[in-house]
Amino acid sequence: MSKFVFLIPLLPFVGFLINGLGRNFLSRMLVNIIGCGVLIASFVISILVFREVSAPGFTASAIDYFNFIKAGGLDIKASFLVDQLSALFLLVITGIGSLIHVYSTAYMKEETAPHYARYFAYLNLFVFSMLLLVLGSNFVVMFIGWEGVGLCSYLLIGYWFGNASYNNAAKKAFVMNRIGDLGFLLAIFWMLSQFGSIAYADVFTKASTAPVAVLTGITILLFVGAMGKSAQIPLYTWLPDAMAGPTPVSALIHAATMVTAGIYMIARSNVMFSLAPISQHLIAIIGISTALLAATIALKQNDIKKVLAYSTVSQLGLMFLALGVGAYTAGVFHVMTHAFFKALLFLGAGSVIHAMHHEQDIKKMGGLGKKLPITHITFLIGCLAIAGIPPFAGFFSKDEILIAALGKSPILYALGIMTSVMTAFYMFRLYFLTFSGTFRGSEEQAHHVHESPLAMTFPLMVLALLSVVGGWVGIPALFVKDAHLLAAYLSPVLTSQTAEGHHLSHSTEWTLMGILLAFILLAILFSKKLFGKQFKGENTTEGVPGFLANKWYVDEIYDAIIVRPINGLAAFFSKIIENKIIDGLVNGVGKGVQFSARQMRLLQSGQVGSYILIMMVSIILFFIFQLFWKL
Repeated sequence: MSKFVFLIPLLPFVGFLINGLGRNFLSRMLVNIIGCGVLIASFVISILVFREVSAPGFTASAIDYFNFIKAGGLDIKASFLVDQLSALFLLVITGIGSLIHVYSTAYMKEETAPHYARYFAYLNLFVFSMLLLVLGSNFVVMFIGWEGVGLCSYLLIGYWFGNASYNNAAKKAFVMNRIGDLGFLLAIFWMLSQFGSIAYADVFTKASTAPVAVLTGITILLFVGAMGKSAQIPLYTWLPDAMAGPTPVSALIHAATMVTAGIYMIARSNVMFSLAPISQHLIAIIGISTALLAATIALKQNDIKKVLAYSTVSQLGLMFLALGVGAYTAGVFHVMTHAFFKALLFLGAGSVIHAMHHEQDIKKMGGLGKKLPITHITFLIGCLAIAGIPPFAGFFSKDEILIAALGKSPILYALGIMTSVMTAFYMFRLYFLTFSGTFRGSEEQAHHVHESPLAMTFPLMVLALLSVVGGWVGIPALFVKDAHLLAAYLSPVLTSQTAEGHHLSHSTEWTLMGILLAFILLAILFSKKLFGKQFKGENTTEGVPGFLANKWYVDEIYDAIIVRPINGLAAFFSKIIENKIIDGLVNGVGKGVQFSARQMRLLQSGQVGSYILIMMVSIILFFIFQLFWKL
């Protein structure tokens, strides 16, 4: 089936063309069939490719389609790489993407037909770009997909372009991603200069003989690209603002696709990063710092989508922590489990928002558990999974990351524990304020609250099931020896310094796991006490709560030290450099020509005598000049 792998990204691209070009005359039913059908077909082909890749004796292969750039010694092919890592991401992207497309058919039903088709066209293009990113066999094809998802995120975040604040959020995401993309682009140029190629096979083969300083520079630049796309300090502030887009878009961007692109890129380049310890230390430090910062901010957010957005930033930080300590398998494992429970949580939040007529403030909710039974149960499963409660998916992947961090540094482990405990607290704060206690909304909202239609609840149930069993592919040796199926599957691709390579005894590992679980359960109980049935409000305006509610004032700091100075400099260049100097010079030339023409025009008096006099004077001057010149 690998020879048909080109159909996996091609089908969503065809869906984009049909829905995009036919948006003014296609019916909603046709838009649904095309938009969802192409993704489901890609998912089916991805399953077949995954089965082929999983078979014994499979050898990774690059499939060349045509020469993309061929000039002099430069030969860059448009080709796809089919191996264990790309096959796994194909499953996650097309699987989660299909569920989100189905969910969108009901969530976006209020849109007019042309905008409805435009929405599905954007979704299809987004998935096409993400598939291109993970399938590319060289960094240029990856970069094309990388830029494609950046463009589509701009289009989807600003989907409701009539709202200026949404447009600003889209522009913010676009600009901040361009900052990271510059680092990625410079890394590509450096690799081309150093290795003479940007194909994975060539680069990774030659990396072992390259100077450590060169590898450090290249990997840091690659990480800068990952920081932008995967929202790490200091390029993370675009992601919470990306909540301006429709909720299914938030699920698509924040669950399995765009924000995990940076994780995929580093995991794919693990050979180079393993040879650059300074880069790995930097990734681990930035990752755990981002995880901790975002977790503290999420503690005091009241917008249901903003809580989940900062949760995503925090979980991405944990994934980068795994990559930074060399636990590449653990990082990819958490990408997969996070895709399940975070897509579930976002779509569950969308179901709540749909029931509440677009209300997103959790302080105005409460008591929805009885009125939204399916949403309630599935959302609870998502919360248990992200909190790391066994046997849900998040428990296995998060525990693997923390154990790997402990093998590198007890400080990283302790900070990871703090992040995990805060995650449990703020997620169950969100759960209790939304589904427990008494309803705090308006009477009109209470009258209209109802469970979402099947097109929305079916994806919730599927994702809830995956959030329960998804972690069982990575059962640690602590429970069952040689049961980590994912590690065995990815072993040909990920040359991990091993998350499992620690030397803890089973008794010590049981103890650490028990202590962490006890802290998490205490955090959940404390959250229930504060925000359960007896919730009477909380302080979010003064002191530390106010500081956290205002997101550490990071946006304000960026505005003061970056945005305003740049705007001031731009105003100076506009008023002085451009208007006074550049325009003054250009306009001055024009005015000078006009003035000269007016003066010379005076010579044209129409009197023949004057012309003869001027001619005679000119002849005399000419002879005098010639006489003295010869002398």
